Amino acid sequence: MFSLTVAFVLLASRLASLAWAADVNYVFDVANDVVAPDGFQRAGVIVNGIYPGTLIQANKDDVLHITTNNLLTDPTMRRSLTIHWHGLFQMRTASEDGPAFVNQCPISPGHSYTYDIPLNGQAGTFWYHSHLSSQYIDGLRGALVVYDPEDPHLSLYDVDDESTVITLADWYHPSSVGLSEKYLHEKPFHEPIADSGVINGKGRYVGGPNVDWSRINVVAGKRYRFRCINISGYGQFTFSIADHQLTVIEVDGISHEPLTVDSFEILPAQRYSFVLNADQPIDNYWINAPMEMHHDGDNDNLDGDNVKAVLHYEGAPDAEPSGKRDLVALKKNDLEEHLLVPLFNAEAPGGSGPADHVIDLHFTETVNDTTGSRIWTINDKSYIPPDLPTLLNIMANNATGMGDFGPNENTHVLKYNETVELVIHGSAGGHTHPFHLHGHAFSIVQGMNGPTNYINPPQRDVVGIGGSTVILRFRADNPGPWFLHCHIDWHLEAGLAVVFAEAPNEEREGPKSLIMKQEYLDLCPIYNALPKEFQ
Repeated sequence: MFSLTVAFVLLASRLASLAWAADVNYVFDVANDVVAPDGFQRAGVIVNGIYPGTLIQANKDDVLHITTNNLLTDPTMRRSLTIHWHGLFQMRTASEDGPAFVNQCPISPGHSYTYDIPLNGQAGTFWYHSHLSSQYIDGLRGALVVYDPEDPHLSLYDVDDESTVITLADWYHPSSVGLSEKYLHEKPFHEPIADSGVINGKGRYVGGPNVDWSRINVVAGKRYRFRCINISGYGQFTFSIADHQLTVIEVDGISHEPLTVDSFEILPAQRYSFVLNADQPIDNYWINAPMEMHHDGDNDNLDGDNVKAVLHYEGAPDAEPSGKRDLVALKKNDLEEHLLVPLFNAEAPGGSGPADHVIDLHFTETVNDTTGSRIWTINDKSYIPPDLPTLLNIMANNATGMGDFGPNENTHVLKYNETVELVIHGSAGGHTHPFHLHGHAFSIVQGMNGPTNYINPPQRDVVGIGGSTVILRFRADNPGPWFLHCHIDWHLEAGLAVVFAEAPNEEREGPKSLIMKQEYLDLCPIYNALPKEFQ
């Protein structure tokens, strides 16, 4: 009788889960629309005429179908495109992950492609962006939220909807192509500096118009789950809300034990969900997100401290906050990453025992001896994308061993289900490099700060690496070619990346083999037939 009862409970639970499942359809018209987030008008690479692009919302068992129509025509920017769905694991759908020439050929101008993505129970805060060259700098970026009707933190908040999504971004007035060319080929090889920082698509630059600050509305007495996403190509932010504490409950799509702070640093591509209790007197309060970029004095338009929005209580005057912003005082209890504890499956893969596969990676900044261009290298090799996407090389050419990939593809082959330990030695020079691993979240066994921890280390998919050594662990249980790269887009352009060819045999056949569709296979012939200027 006990076993029958358990079976019934499990069946009822599964049926309840299926009741939430649905096909969720979106259409992205990507065109060179003119936008002005900070008051300066420029053409961009824009989704559905708005910046940031259309918010994607779904539940954890849904299947996303995102039809992407490439309407790009501006010759000063890349006219082909891809889209990466940042943080989604893409189990069996590595073809839909988006990185150009790792997972797919780009979508050509005048053509369409539908990304079909089963979410497979994954929930959390994600985002999307172009993954072709530095194209997302021009505006192809937006938020993606997957809700869990059975969220373990559900009792902590009352409101979690489109009004509680907060995007932080750097914004550039020139197009990314010219900026990238200058960075790679002109001394002193400084990373391009943004003209402004924006919150939910609104900001100001020095000497520009007084664009209205974004306003986030709350009702006194309610608790809000805010989902904060750094969709920048370079800028990192320190986020806080005057007179309010922030209880962090999710990190890069992974639920963690609640941790209350006054502020947190958020690197490019990182995400935090936090609960805010609207328990202060009815008024307006500054949302502060000062943005940091190295050698930001290169651009007189940027005031990195002037990145803010307004938290507006219902019933408060329709006005800016009256109090002076105190950026230093608000950092008194900044988030320390190593204190984050995952809510489930907290132990690092393999525990404290030896990993099955240890990969030692050392990255550095240098100059190409032949061309004189700026490059970043990992283990003395700068990543250069192949002509044939890595995925197709594995599927069509049976690429299986390290020798089946070009030397500048920086490709490491992983065996199925092995415990992988990445030992990444940082590079001096002042940057904190946000390294992102596609297809997985990892355990941060040793971060930039704090003790070594195999018992319950933080889990996420973007980690900061400075001049020290960081140790990460993950299990190779998701066959596919997965990018590991710096999410400072200028550094990725300069080659700061490797690829993991994970379980090539299992990619081709078996229960975890990759799902391929004809629409996907058609992308490369169409793209390869394009004149260079349209690619």
